[in-house]
Amino acid sequence: MMRNLLCLVALAAVMQGCSPKQDARSTSQSVTIWHWMTDKDEILQELAKEYENQCGVRVEFELYAPSDVYNQKVRAASQANCLPDVFGLLAEKHDLASFIKAGYVHDLAGSLAADGNAWAQRFYPLVLSHNEFDEANEYGIAPGCYGIPLDLMTVQMVYNKDLFKQAGLDPERVPKSWSEFIEYGRKLKAANIPAFVCGFGEIWLIDCFASCYAFNIMGEDKVIDTFRGNVPYTDEDWMKVFSLFKEMADEGLWYPGITNLNNKEAELAFAHGRAAMTLNGSWCVNVYEEMNPQLDFAVFAPPPVTAEHAMRVWGSAGASFLVSEGSAHRDEAIEFLKWLTDKPQQARYATATNSIPANRECADVVSPILASFASEIESSTHPSRWPIMEKGTVLEAFDKGIQTIIIADKQPQEVANTVQAVKAKEGKQG
Repeated sequence: MMRNLLCLVALAAVMQGCSPKQDARSTSQSVTIWHWMTDKDEILQELAKEYENQCGVRVEFELYAPSDVYNQKVRAASQANCLPDVFGLLAEKHDLASFIKAGYVHDLAGSLAADGNAWAQRFYPLVLSHNEFDEANEYGIAPGCYGIPLDLMTVQMVYNKDLFKQAGLDPERVPKSWSEFIEYGRKLKAANIPAFVCGFGEIWLIDCFASCYAFNIMGEDKVIDTFRGNVPYTDEDWMKVFSLFKEMADEGLWYPGITNLNNKEAELAFAHGRAAMTLNGSWCVNVYEEMNPQLDFAVFAPPPVTAEHAMRVWGSAGASFLVSEGSAHRDEAIEFLKWLTDKPQQARYATATNSIPANRECADVVSPILASFASEIESSTHPSRWPIMEKGTVLEAFDKGIQTIIIADKQPQEVANTVQAVKAKEGKQG
């Protein structure tokens, strides 16, 4: 009684508190799952009914949207100790770590490793690692796997085939190097077609673009050494990264006002043919289909500057489900997640949602364009898998500094000096 009262009080400011549906968790044959995915709710509900018919266990998916409302609900529920049996967490790795430290998330490593790693072997290893912590992790989390991915994503270049044709470019041949990318941009500009649009008002997209090229120019070890404070941002390799943004600015390849656009606005501009190329994630396939079903587009990996180091696109798990450590129905929850991520269910989920399934046995069910996105997953990178993250203040100075380069307000050297100054200050405080 007291637990329910605390839960209601904690959630009152967010919504209605713990849903009456949660009372079903008092029975041994019911699992409650919270999620935020409006586009996936229908298929999840269908699969839940099918599971109940097959196994006699009732699974209740409860949808809370939009995502900011969902996040508030999960955080309030964690504080009141009334999380559901299964939930997702829309947050960075350090937030997942804080939930684990607080005792809210169950370690699934044992379940994944059972029967000769039978469950773990279904997944792309790099996707499964999105929710893993190794022994050397910077958060002090016990080694383990704390979430199960439903799908995966990569972030790559997307281009409009019709606009390529208008500019006299072969729509079936994409740029294979940075110099070719710039040349394509020049031809698009000559045809009065803005070359590149992206939601660079959201600085994570700048960070994505820049880090891909940092990995290509200097390699992963040197990037991570920079985060550790062993390499300055004024290093010549970082200057090459900053200079890529200046080169595009000098060539006039940026979409007007690009640093003020959020990703949705950039998606609209690209979907309606107002720019020829963009940087976006595999989720864009659904987005563009809704915005403009006639859009003829394709995907290519960001073209490298050098062949010395591999180009590493961002790629990782899309949606993941976590099992509550305090769940009274943990075993039932785990068994359902095993069933949900088995090949037949993953194939249905992927087909219904037009997404890339986390189960690698289902690669043949995705569309050709999603297959293009998926093709880079094994060579991808992502901040969730890096051994250390850059401090937030430094990242903000880095990404906002690049915005000033894009609008030709500052030069790369000025930005590098500013970022390094912030880094030095953080080092002294640390």
